[in-house]
Formats: sequence, structure tokens, C-alpha cells
Amino acid sequence: MRSEIRYTIPMKNGPLLRIGTRGSPLARYQAELVRAMLASENGVAPDEIEIVAIRTSGDAVRDRPLADVGGKGLFTKEIEEALLDGRVDLAVHSAKDVPTFLPDGLTLAAYPQREDPRDAFVSGIVDSIAALPRGAVVGSASVRREALIRRMRADIEVKLLRGNVHTRLEKVANGIFAGSVLAIAGLKRLGLEGQARELLDPAIFPPSVGQGAIAVEIRADDSATAERVRKIDHAPTSTALAAERAFLAELDGSCRAPIAGHARIENGRVEFYGLLIAPDGREFVETRREGVAADAAALGADAGQELKRRASAALRAVLT
Repeated sequence: MRSEIRYTIPMKNGPLLRIGTRGSPLARYQAELVRAMLASENGVAPDEIEIVAIRTSGDAVRDRPLADVGGKGLFTKEIEEALLDGRVDLAVHSAKDVPTFLPDGLTLAAYPQREDPRDAFVSGIVDSIAALPRGAVVGSASVRREALIRRMRADIEVKLLRGNVHTRLEKVANGIFAGSVLAIAGLKRLGLEGQARELLDPAIFPPSVGQGAIAVEIRADDSATAERVRKIDHAPTSTALAAERAFLAELDGSCRAPIAGHARIENGRVEFYGLLIAPDGREFVETRREGVAADAAALGADAGQELKRRASAALRAVLT
């Protein structure tokens, strides 16, 4: 059952904009950040923009891997329904949670400046993954993180750990898990970066497509909202996400496939890295691309095509 919590009192004539978001502390923070940016760039008071929290299927089901119950689209489905129904004007998502393909009639209109895309190791007993005792149990809900942990430490056991950031940190602090891996961006946004014991090198532990970025989704035919939202778009972040999402689209990546993809923009050029890895971490294919920013999407797509060609039958099976 969908539940909605409204955080601001609507204006007499209705709010200028209504933002749809999940209700977790991190999602609310990101929605409030977007609201502040939109208010500043459009010359209005923040309370003229309403935040509507929508409970998603992904929030309701926490005892199973996302891949078993419909994939990461479960974190966006109900919000996108509200967007299509006209109950909200834009949706704010963690970019890594946005499915590869959007519902008809919706588009990603802006990406504010990206936060640090790296993963962070948290633990109550050691300062690094390398220092974990043999057989330690690490919690994760990400097939990518599980595969990368197994590549680093085949002796470590990885068990399902879902829930919001605070829930995961609490289970680590209580000793239920020896550690976990979370996005440093989320920890920073919640003022919890001090919980990170180790920032993981992207060369060894590459991030998920879109990690650290916020995506703003709107109706494709809503030109007025598009004009307002465009003002908060950060061009280098949009360029990076164009490469990363094109890469993911070629692989048609789902929650079942351990895929990493990250683009950096330097002096108008794109540096892209892509990885497809087996769930046990033992086999992988990787590739790199570099080119001008205008070719970002083409570079990402070409990288995805290459990995599909080079992947073994076993790795290709992960994509289906």
C-alpha cells in the first residue's frame, strides 16, 4: 500500500513544484538538497517547492535480494507512477538506483554535481577489508560489491544486509556483521563519513554506474519543469552519466549482474572504465575508453559492446 508524507504545507494556489522521493533519511536529504538548489536557481522560496515522500516496493521488501523481487526498479516504480499520474512534477533518485531503461513518457533531465563515487568499508573491529579475520562475515545487498569482496578475499563470507544506511551501520556496530561496504557519498550526505574505516581504491573496487550522483527525473513533455530543472544540471556529471548509462544499456545490466562503470571528466575529455565480473569474483573482463566529452555516450556504448564480445559464456550468462 502506497503511503505519502508531505513535509511542507502547500501554497494557497498549490506549490510551484512537487518533488517525489523515497522516505529514507538519505533520500529526504537528497530531495531537500535539490529543493534548495531549485529554489536558489529559480528565485523562489524553498517552501514554494513541496517534498512528497513515497514508500516504494524496495523499501517494503527487505528480507530478500532485490534481484529476487524485481531489481533496483523497485526503488523508483511508485515514484515514477506518481510522476506519470501528475501527483508530483519531478522525482529525485540516487542515480545508481535508476533502472537502465525508463518508463515511456519519462526522462532524466538533470544531474547536480556528483559527490565522491567511491565505496567505503565500515567495521567495528578492523580498519580494512585486508585486515578482516579469515571466515569473517561481511554484509551487503549488492552483487557487484559481493563479487569484488570475493575477488579480494575469497575466504570471506558475504551475507545479505539490506536497509537504510543507519540500519546497516547499526548491524555492523552490534557485531552482527564484521563489516560492510557503503557508498561514501551517502555517508557524507548524512554526516556519517567518520564511520568509514577505509576508502576503497576505484582501481581495485570500481563503483557502480551512477554512484555518488543524484538523478532528477521528469515527464518528457513537461517543458516548464524541464526549464526549471535544467538550471541545476552539472555538465561534467551529466557527461559522465551519459557514458556510464550507455555502457549499462549495452550490457542490459540488472541487479543480477555484477557490473561496474565509472567515467571521469578532465579538461573536456572522458576517461571511462568498465567491468563485468562473475559473482564469485574469479573471472572478469574489463576495458577502458578515452575521448572527447561530446562522444561520452558512444564511448560507453562501445565499451559495453566490447565486454559482451570478450566475455566467456559463463560471464554472458550472468547478464541474462
